[in-house]
Amino acid sequence: MFRRSVSRSESGISTLGTVIAVAAVVIVVAAFFVHASYRHRALKFDTAYQAVLLTNGSVYFGKLEGYGTRFPELKDVFYIQSSTNPETKQTVNVLVKRGKELHAPDRMYLNPNQIILVEPVGPGSKVAQLIAEQKKQ
Repeated sequence: MFRRSVSRSESGISTLGTVIAVAAVVIVVAAFFVHASYRHRALKFDTAYQAVLLTNGSVYFGKLEGYGTRFPELKDVFYIQSSTNPETKQTVNVLVKRGKELHAPDRMYLNPNQIILVEPVGPGSKVAQLIAEQKKQ
């Protein structure tokens, strides 16, 4: 039997091509891990409470933890309930502490895709004042 050795140039694979291919794979894998680590890094807030606006139009106020992760959690949750007096047509807004519902929730796990925006609740704001009043009761 006759056996002929094939050179690298004939096989179509060069050393330079192999090095470039390996480098490209390493760069893609590294970029994936860097992106994944930033995507799941929770942001910290410098105020005690945050306002969270959801895609359904609901606004909740609370202590947001894990924002930027797959499962953000809102604790110590409040929301505003509006009612209109049918006689005077005057609207009254009341801050309600979540947890008085039948199932008595003590937190909310949010779908991050449903969060439109998050804003800090200023310490001197009306919402912060109403939360402080409810805490005293």
